Amino acid sequence: MEMNRHKMREVAMTSLYQHLLLGKDIRECVYENCDSNEIDPFLYTITMDTIRYKDTYIDKISDKLNKDWTFDRLGYVEQAILLMACCEIDLELVPKAIVIDEAVNLAKKYCDEDAYKLINGVLDQL
Repeated sequence: MEMNRHKMREVAMTSLYQHLLLGKDIRECVYENCDSNEIDPFLYTITMDTIRYKDTYIDKISDKLNKDWTFDRLGYVEQAILLMACCEIDLELVPKAIVIDEAVNLAKKYCDEDAYKLINGVLDQL
């Protein structure tokens, strides 16, 4: 089944969430969340590269959080969305405004009521 980029971001977010929460190998998470053994290059990049550069992205995100917050205090879904969006912005895969819009939409769908505001604020500063 052909996935659009929005759906790929949902699969990537779910895979990253499972990786962060359970410590499972990211490749295993991606394959379990896909209907196919063939992984789209975009999906591969926003999952594998996110984990490859995770520590760098955590530092970038942490610099933009309020002084009394740390990355570890964020929920795993919020962490997954921020890391994936940070990767997309860093690699300049699509315009930053689209990345932020997609991240905010994922947050509105999967996170607590006001989480999208934090995600928008952090990503806007990157």
